[in-house]
Amino acid sequence: MRVKGGTVTHRRRKKVLKKASGYFGSKHTLFKTAKEQVLRGERYSYINRKQLKSDYRKLWIKRINAACHENNISYNRFMSGLKNAKVNINRKMLSELAINDPTAFKELVKLVNANQKAAKKN
Repeated sequence: MRVKGGTVTHRRRKKVLKKASGYFGSKHTLFKTAKEQVLRGERYSYINRKQLKSDYRKLWIKRINAACHENNISYNRFMSGLKNAKVNINRKMLSELAINDPTAFKELVKLVNANQKAAKKN
């Protein structure tokens, strides 16, 4: 007597085809191609979840860099100056300050410049 596994197989295939809805061509209708495409899609989504963190960090750095150049200081001097002044603000918050509160960002630049002048005298 053979085992057909009708309901189990049907549910499994239905689940894959539901995930593949919206794909182009036979990738959303044929089980075999849909399964391959879903596996590929899940792999890409896993990789991109990790990549997203890096992309946001790059964006924050670009925003901070632009704000630094508006205030006549390089990004690298600004960040090292913050570290030497023992100011612990992460890049996300610095980019938010640069966009939403330029006066506060300018104050941080003044603090960095003052700290660097004091370090040169010593």
